[in-house]
Amino acid sequence: MPPLPDALAAACFWVSLLLVAHTYVLYPLLLARLARGGRQNAEVYAPASWELPAVDVLLAVYNEEQVIEEKIRSTFATTYPLDKLTLYIGSDNSSDRTNALITQLAAEYPGLKFRPLEQRTGKPGVMEVLSEEATAPVLVLTDANVFFTPDTLYELVKHFRNPAMGLVGGHILNPDHRREGISGQEKAYLERENLIKYQEGIVWGSMIGAFGGCFAVRRACYHPAPRGFIVDDFFISMAVLQSGYQAINELAAVCHEDVSDQLPEEFRRKARISAGNFQNLVAFRSLLWPPWRGVGFAYWSHKVLRWLTPLLLLLMLLSCALLVARGGGWLYQLLLAGQLGALLLPLLDAVLHRVGIHLRLLRFISHFYSMNAALLLGFWRYLRGIRTAVWEPTARFQGKR
Repeated sequence: MPPLPDALAAACFWVSLLLVAHTYVLYPLLLARLARGGRQNAEVYAPASWELPAVDVLLAVYNEEQVIEEKIRSTFATTYPLDKLTLYIGSDNSSDRTNALITQLAAEYPGLKFRPLEQRTGKPGVMEVLSEEATAPVLVLTDANVFFTPDTLYELVKHFRNPAMGLVGGHILNPDHRREGISGQEKAYLERENLIKYQEGIVWGSMIGAFGGCFAVRRACYHPAPRGFIVDDFFISMAVLQSGYQAINELAAVCHEDVSDQLPEEFRRKARISAGNFQNLVAFRSLLWPPWRGVGFAYWSHKVLRWLTPLLLLLMLLSCALLVARGGGWLYQLLLAGQLGALLLPLLDAVLHRVGIHLRLLRFISHFYSMNAALLLGFWRYLRGIRTAVWEPTARFQGKR
């Protein structure tokens, strides 16, 4: 029988490996099995129905001169009745031409209401101002770089005919990417996440976190994030579930996003989001129990274990190294060599990138480790204390330069 430290190190390694495998592999497979043949909410409004509710679209912006005109025009180029649609835009003291462009377009679109703020407050602060002014029974929250298709708003709002429905997420797509950057990996991530969220809606009516770029929420269960919170969309999503309403993802509510192509830019964004994730983890810790049923199981499996993956990877590495140092067998030596070798692959990818060689598998590995490093940095920032929710938008149209 091995000494207790060896047994404990082995347990740490295999449990950590199982948890990482569960969140990235086993849970999606199980979810696909459970959702097979299932249907989500069928109690919907008919297209162009007089019963369709009024909708207020809320948009917080900061220095979005590159995308704001296309965003506004795509919002009003809709099949949804324009007399039931209002777009509220709050500018967080933008310093570029954003305010001027919005003011110019407000003369063209009577349904556009502009609220410029004279000092920066962060996105939750802007959304608080807009939500206090909005009066419609359905709110659609969106980002400046997410462009609607003509049917996006209808496909989101149709589900609110069902009084149990609290939130409906949009289906964000990006068809364009370049081999040189990471937009291909981001596109694959978005597609996988859209499917997981859709299946969670089918199985439990509990999608864990809408994409912040496009989702609709019933005003009666809308709870704005506190001003100090970074990831306001996740807070709003989980508050809906905590209130006892359903949350689903509608794959027909298609919209398009200019996703990241530059790894440093995406690293910065995900590190910021990671810090906000742990704010939400503490705020909605009550939803983690019971962990074997509905919301709790989905929350642990889809989000919490993924947020903890960098810590689990470090625990795997350290426990395996300890076992090898204490004379562990060839299996642990091989596993340790594999982990150390995998850590060097992003460096190899960077070297090949410099000489114009782009290998898809290597880029996925680089993306995985980079995003987990961002999660770890975000966790450290959370532990140190988050001082502000003020944000800088990621570079726009990265794939078109």
